[in-house]
Amino acid sequence: MARINVNPTRMELKKLKARLKTAQRGYKLLKDKTDEMVRRFSVIVRETKRLRDETEAEVVRVLRQFSLARGVMSKRDIERIFSMPSVSLALECATVNVLNVEIPKLHLEENAAEEKYPYSFAGVTSEADYAVQAAGEVVSRLLRLAEMEKATAMLADEIERSKRRVNALEYVMIPDLEETIRYISQKLEENERSGLTRLMKVKSMLSERDA
Repeated sequence: MARINVNPTRMELKKLKARLKTAQRGYKLLKDKTDEMVRRFSVIVRETKRLRDETEAEVVRVLRQFSLARGVMSKRDIERIFSMPSVSLALECATVNVLNVEIPKLHLEENAAEEKYPYSFAGVTSEADYAVQAAGEVVSRLLRLAEMEKATAMLADEIERSKRRVNALEYVMIPDLEETIRYISQKLEENERSGLTRLMKVKSMLSERDA
């Protein structure tokens, strides 16, 4: 706790009391905001973990299907059929405001071709068909996971900044203001007592002189 270096006057005392009131109100608002962000963060973390586990399982399934397809087809045929995209993707990026934090919001637009599989079925196994289908299904899940993980990281950073501000207000600014207000109040009281003592002494001297 450190006293602020100001002149011990009534004007400064009034200013400091106004600053203290503002700091206390700001502390309460910031503390409530931080608590709400922590609550939201906990919800998003649980959702992200669930989505990550599901997505990892889907990716494993896709890789297994690709492995099966490569096991029964030649490398040349695999590269040929998988280089023919059946869907074009367009990604739209926006943001949503969560407690003054701009969280990314991603939207995937799929434009499918007329043919679901843009290759001839002759010489292509069912394993390859399943691999193509599984890969298409996992893309949107991967995108959603990326969105959630970015939101988690951004909220974690904002929570850390808010906690530093809350601690600065609670343990530095507000105690310093209170200490300075207490010091100025005591100083003004001392000055008043000194002035009153001098006044009484002058009055006593005048009384003695008149007598």
